[in-house]
Amino acid sequence: MAEHRSMQRAALLDAARTLLSEGGTEALTFPALAERTGLARSSVYEYFRSRAAVVEELCAVDFPVWAAEVAAAMAGVAGPEAKVEAYVRKQLELVGDRRHRAVVAISASELDAGAREKIRAAHGELVAMIVEALGELGHGQPRLAAMLLQGVVDAAVRRIELGAAEEPPVIAEAAVGMILRGVRG
Repeated sequence: MAEHRSMQRAALLDAARTLLSEGGTEALTFPALAERTGLARSSVYEYFRSRAAVVEELCAVDFPVWAAEVAAAMAGVAGPEAKVEAYVRKQLELVGDRRHRAVVAISASELDAGAREKIRAAHGELVAMIVEALGELGHGQPRLAAMLLQGVVDAAVRRIELGAAEEPPVIAEAAVGMILRGVRG
């Protein structure tokens, strides 16, 4: 029974990822989740009490996986500047991933305070990964520099997500160049 519930919950989360990546937060509804999973709408409420609860669960499941991929990219290179570049490039590479698209859609939505706080905390963990490298590069306020660096990454992500006139590799090169020039100077 517990395994069945776990499988149903995983199916609901997978359906939520698909809905978010295809149609944004407006597409994430309990009737749509029920339709995608073959469950009755009332059954969806047995797993999640609200859309915000679905969002919180997606963040709890997907964000650590995404962050682990960024951390692995950083661990695969030597030196603080290379770590900064890996941090930026991996995040921009993940833009097309359904997990990332869901997190972006979630971040843009109007959520309750609890869900927003979980997203903020997860982003804080991601930003914390780069603080040490920025300190090694000589930044007097590496945490502030990390937040600003992440702002450039977030802007590049939004540009890619919007289907900007520039191709994603062009946006990635511009963001990496801007960030590396900034962290050097």
